[in-house]
Amino acid sequence: MQRLSPPSLEVPGSRSAQAAAAIARGLPELGTEQMLLAFSSESLHADEPRFQQAMAATVDALAARPDLGALLPLPDTDGGHPRHAYVLAGVHGDELTRQRNLPGQLANARHAVRQASAGTVSVTIVGVSRAFAQLAHTDLADLRSMEAVTIPVAALLLVFGLGTVGAAAVPLAVGGAAITTATGALAAAATLTPVDSTMLTYTLTMSLGLGLDYTLLILLRYRQARRAGLAPAAAAGRATATAGSTVTWCGAVIMVTSCALLLVGVPWAHSLALAGMLAALVTLAAALTLAPALLTLLDRRLHWGQVPRLRPAPHTTRQPAWLRGAEHLMKRPGRYALAAVTVLLLTAAPALHLRLGLHYDRDAMAGTDIGTGLADMERDGVAGLTALALPHPGHTAPVDTFAFGRALSADPRVSVSTVLDNGKDLTVMLIAARPAPDSDAAADFQRDLDALAGRLLPAGQQILATGPTARLTDLARGALDGLWRVLAAVLLASSALLLIVFRSLLIPLKALAMNLLCVCATFGLLTVVFQDLPGHGADINVLLPLIVFTIVFGLSLDYEVFLVHRIAEHYRRDRDNTAAVLHGLRHTARPITLAAAIMAVTFGGLMFTRRLDFQQGGFAVAAAIVIDATIIRMVLVPSLMRLLGHRNWWLPGSRP
Repeated sequence: MQRLSPPSLEVPGSRSAQAAAAIARGLPELGTEQMLLAFSSESLHADEPRFQQAMAATVDALAARPDLGALLPLPDTDGGHPRHAYVLAGVHGDELTRQRNLPGQLANARHAVRQASAGTVSVTIVGVSRAFAQLAHTDLADLRSMEAVTIPVAALLLVFGLGTVGAAAVPLAVGGAAITTATGALAAAATLTPVDSTMLTYTLTMSLGLGLDYTLLILLRYRQARRAGLAPAAAAGRATATAGSTVTWCGAVIMVTSCALLLVGVPWAHSLALAGMLAALVTLAAALTLAPALLTLLDRRLHWGQVPRLRPAPHTTRQPAWLRGAEHLMKRPGRYALAAVTVLLLTAAPALHLRLGLHYDRDAMAGTDIGTGLADMERDGVAGLTALALPHPGHTAPVDTFAFGRALSADPRVSVSTVLDNGKDLTVMLIAARPAPDSDAAADFQRDLDALAGRLLPAGQQILATGPTARLTDLARGALDGLWRVLAAVLLASSALLLIVFRSLLIPLKALAMNLLCVCATFGLLTVVFQDLPGHGADINVLLPLIVFTIVFGLSLDYEVFLVHRIAEHYRRDRDNTAAVLHGLRHTARPITLAAAIMAVTFGGLMFTRRLDFQQGGFAVAAAIVIDATIIRMVLVPSLMRLLGHRNWWLPGSRP
């Protein structure tokens, strides 16, 4: 995956995108993005000849590159470090081109400054694109570390859950094949279209988790068929026809919920949509083809390596404790349902003060040159650079910015401001501000800047802003605006799928309500762990609701299909609702618990990465799966199905 790209930050049609396009068209030397060259030295002051020569040599080397435009030194700022200096660089090209050119630009700059200063001056390139590009370099290493932890733990769970090493080898082989196939597909796609690090991480995580889960379901049905006396080939066919049907519907649910992300006007969300669809397709293909073949081929070896403590116990007539608990639940379903809903609502309550934000991941960039450069810029008062594009009618005088400029000069948050005009139809104001571009203070400054410009610039003047703060703000706004479309699409499509699968009106409505409760409870836990606990205090990544909602909703519906499909099979055969619910619990409690544990471990592995958004996403999905597999699937679903009785299966126009 050498072509791995950073996540896309562009929001087509947004205000920042319009501003960047206007500047690139009207003042092409400023490029489509403005970054800063950050120079520093441990021994030389910025005004010393050797430091200045190093800066000049670097500027000359970069000026020769066709992908860079203007290189403008920034004036000294009040409170700036005497051994630091900055040069604004206009960068040409679209987002992907800029990202691919960054390593070459950085290499040229470092070589020039090292040659000119004999290593006494250093330089780095700082900007929002560079900051997020750094994430792509850490993600692959983190992914390998995560797999080194999660795969052995998942393997142990399978061995102890299935009782033998031989049986556990089948899901692991299918999961490994799913990961390999998904990686190959992404590598092939990367030759034609950008594949970002977030897409890679979520594709491989979901491929492993779904591959293990779906194969586990088929394996347990295969074992049941073999115990019934079927030959290996016939048992594999029976398992594929029964559990394979359930798996197919589960995969369809994942694809539907993933497709909903395409409704968001943010390319980052589109990457996640493709990740979910690819993972579902790959794991479905592996589970429905490779799993039955391996089961038939390895039939005699499935019992190899039996775990000693799980050897069959002497025959006893006493029911397992969990089954006695299920029977108790059937006798008092109302109390259990009320208790489960109360727990979920209390768990969800902290989400009422949830704070969303989009920030540079400084922990992931700690110890890197970009992390040091960002910290230096914040201390030197040039942390945030905003370019205001002020279009005006062709060949008219530049926009009158005198009053606006005076107000900026009096604002203590502004360290540098200057005005450029192309002599035709565009005036640009470049403003360096002290607040970090991903901070609440920077967002407040951006709002104040817009209000001030609207008040002091000529009436009717169009104002377009671009820069790190503007781009992050547009990305966050695009994600939140699209969340409601995704929510509506997922609810409608999921209810339609469940209606088709179960031919019932109440089961889809009940499933959607419980899944929403699960998501709300998940965000309550997320708020407590990452926002409220001492030592954290981090905002929840603004893109996380999209990610968590689609993934959790898809996986929750998977477990709904697992359980209710078995209940429906028994009910339609015997027409006894209580017995059907007990039958469903008896035959799905083990696979759901084991599958949920494996999926929770798989996503929980993201907690071992350095990126905070991955840590938050991994925790949220793992927590949601645990909540779903315990409180919802083992308590709330059977309680409600027992309370609703035959009404569970009511469908207008159908025969009773």
